[in-house]
Amino acid sequence: MPAGRYWRDGGGADRWTIHGERVVDDTRRARLSIADVELPDGIRFEQYVIRAPRAAMVAVLDDRQRLLLMRRHRFVFDRWGWELPGGYLDGDEKPEVCAVREVEEETGWRPYEVEPLLSFQPWVGTADAEHLLFLARRADYTGAPVDVNEAEQVAWIPLAEARDLITRGEIVGAGTVIAVLELVARQARPPPAPGG
Repeated sequence: MPAGRYWRDGGGADRWTIHGERVVDDTRRARLSIADVELPDGIRFEQYVIRAPRAAMVAVLDDRQRLLLMRRHRFVFDRWGWELPGGYLDGDEKPEVCAVREVEEETGWRPYEVEPLLSFQPWVGTADAEHLLFLARRADYTGAPVDVNEAEQVAWIPLAEARDLITRGEIVGAGTVIAVLELVARQARPPPAPGG
């Protein structure tokens, strides 16, 4: 094996074998099951698996490089923090439609010209819960948020300050952390050379 190579090629012998999966609970927002899996070396065990519908989130930036964030409480780990607006796709809903709908419902701002930024899986060892992250550079205020239970506060926060909120532990959600770091990295990249 060449130096520095720590992964396998992904051929059949290197994959985990799934002998079965039994559902423990199945709801609109998540399916919990126990998978009977076998490692390539023959070790066999059971592992909990969570399968959730795709979710869409939007990083809305204004022309002053401020990010639209919501401050909310997450009861699961009992903390307040800042997050991007977003939510689960409804049925066959297009991700960009969901993204726009969620921002407006949760913040009272309607984003325009939504473009894909990236996608990610926040908990790859246990869950299949794809998150689609979008970017919008413009939004219009349409009124108070429709969903009053989503956020205690909605604010436009300068991107540099949002980066500091990560450091201080006030942004902890994977999607928001990823979006802020990606947008800060994009700002730091030199512009492309002319003709290149």
